[in-house]
Amino acid sequence: MISKPKSLWSRLVRDRFLYLLIAPGVIYFIIFKIIPLGGLIISFEDYSPYRGFLHSQWIGLSNYIRFFSNKDFLLLLRNTLVISFLNLIFYFPIPIILSLLLNELRNQRFKRILQSIVYLPHFLSWVIVVGICYILFSQSNGIINQIIMAFGHNKIDFLQNPHIFWGMLVGQNIWKESGYGTIIFLAAISGIDPQQYEAAIIDGASRIKQMWYVTLPGIRGTIITLLILRIGSIMNVGFEQVFLMMNGAVSEVADVFETYVYRVGVQNGQFSYTTAVGFFKSIVGLVLILFSNYIARRFGEEGVY
Repeated sequence: MISKPKSLWSRLVRDRFLYLLIAPGVIYFIIFKIIPLGGLIISFEDYSPYRGFLHSQWIGLSNYIRFFSNKDFLLLLRNTLVISFLNLIFYFPIPIILSLLLNELRNQRFKRILQSIVYLPHFLSWVIVVGICYILFSQSNGIINQIIMAFGHNKIDFLQNPHIFWGMLVGQNIWKESGYGTIIFLAAISGIDPQQYEAAIIDGASRIKQMWYVTLPGIRGTIITLLILRIGSIMNVGFEQVFLMMNGAVSEVADVFETYVYRVGVQNGQFSYTTAVGFFKSIVGLVLILFSNYIARRFGEEGVY
């Protein structure tokens, strides 16, 4: 006899503890991700806090036209894309390489200590990281410049040199986040069947060949998924880091969409205009995720969905 499917309420009661576990995450996304979507309407209005969302003057695409015709648009786009692509090229592979190296350590005690050390910078705020950077690279009394002077050379103005500003940002990202980024890859590596390594050893594969032909193919799906997500967030450079490192001498190469939104929207109160900027960024990110996911599936990978 075929049993009738249980009602929604009975399933909720049966799995109530599981739903309680996911409740904080669901509530977070509803409050901070879904409900704010209704505020996007102000990007089509001349929004006034006194009139509210529903009674402000409707101006259509005027904010978007203003943004795309603004002389700062190409500068912001260039800086954002260059910083993002530099992070993609130089930062993204580092956690993968670090994970492969950590996985090769056989002394478990030393491995755990080393993992803890490389995880630690992630838990430092950007204020502390930038403060450390100033201590090291300041022209007046920075440690690096003191060493340079000790060897008889002139000081180098690292922090106000626009030619190395992008490199400083990428270097900070690598130092701060690479260790923490290994967590996902190490978890993926732990899921590889040990029999594959045994078969590779029988075939005479060295440690490097095991890494290349067993470990990397085993985590390829994880790499592709994280790469798709990284491409989707290519318009998000990170406000705190850039804002704290930014100064008048490097503003030409440091100004990105996040700092522009803060300066024009928060400081000058142009909420409608900067909401249009944020909406543009979100649309571009969505298109990039869909496109990169489509390409991944065309090449036989699972993708994000």
